[in-house]
Amino acid sequence: MRYFYEDIPELHVISAGSLLEFAMRKVHSFPVGRVEFLYLHPLNFQEYLEAIGEQELSNQLKIVPIKPVAHKLLIDAFHRYAIIGGMPEVVKTDVQQGSLSDLPRVYESIWGTYKNDVEKYTSNDTGRKIIKYLMDTAPLYLDKRIKFQGFGNSNYKSREVGEAFRKLDDAKIVRLIYPTTDINPPLKADLKKAPRLQFLDTGLVNYSLGIQAEMLAMKDLNSAYKGAVIPHLVTQELISLQSISAQTPSFWVREKAQSSAEVDLLYSYQGLIIPIEIKSGSTGSLKSLHQFIDAVDHPYAIRMYAGNFNVEKAITPNKKTYLLMNLPYYAGTSLPQYIEWFIEQGGSSPSWPP
Repeated sequence: MRYFYEDIPELHVISAGSLLEFAMRKVHSFPVGRVEFLYLHPLNFQEYLEAIGEQELSNQLKIVPIKPVAHKLLIDAFHRYAIIGGMPEVVKTDVQQGSLSDLPRVYESIWGTYKNDVEKYTSNDTGRKIIKYLMDTAPLYLDKRIKFQGFGNSNYKSREVGEAFRKLDDAKIVRLIYPTTDINPPLKADLKKAPRLQFLDTGLVNYSLGIQAEMLAMKDLNSAYKGAVIPHLVTQELISLQSISAQTPSFWVREKAQSSAEVDLLYSYQGLIIPIEIKSGSTGSLKSLHQFIDAVDHPYAIRMYAGNFNVEKAITPNKKTYLLMNLPYYAGTSLPQYIEWFIEQGGSSPSWPP
């Protein structure tokens, strides 16, 4: 690499691989300053629209705030995307065939390949068995935070499960997302608390759970698999925006006897930590978000749901007034732009929204 960089700078060398992190561990000497890392992810919703030839819808998605006329078309397209996911081969097959019945072969090929590849990087048979077990059972825990000890009703020890999960995390197949208790930046993950699982692709998880046909009949995917599918997908959307780092989004917890709470996502913007709840309920049911808003010194919060875009004035049970931006699920890819717009509008006029 050093030779290429210094003697043939016009030649660009690309090393790609889903498990490149494991191979890099064996490299003893590295050309510092001569290598740039880029992270590839499954297609996000913006990329999905372009891949299926919906360029006009993609253009509409980029408009902040979204025009009401585009909402129905975007929510319908997002519904399909949420079911099949963003793996390129899956999207390609779906475009060509147009039926879920043609996709199982692709899902099995992808998931099976990952299983076989990751197992190569374990040091013993027990490690391989645990990784296989985790990949078979982990999707069942999409809706809850996990503990390593006896994971999935197994007899595996905490250390063994933790080591296996960390290998899957290194491979970016299953990520461990730890919560934070911070309300001010920088957000620090609390590694002593139970993490939640984030999988490479929501479509792969839906397939593993066998819920895709069921999801086709749903009008609002918020209820899919105990309400866990859409929060997982929105988190996947935010991860897809991180092309130069491997950072994962944060979520917030307060674990007290009388006031436990959990906010789905946090977003850091200009020194502010913006809480994001992903649900379809009324503003009165946003208990955890209200606890967070009461604790911070700014009035901005976001709810993502199946409805239309709007901004409203709301009030917590403790009588703190705040601004709630209601965003359609499909706006996850555009969250940074919406948050910038939200803060600018809120700061420029104390009487906004009317």
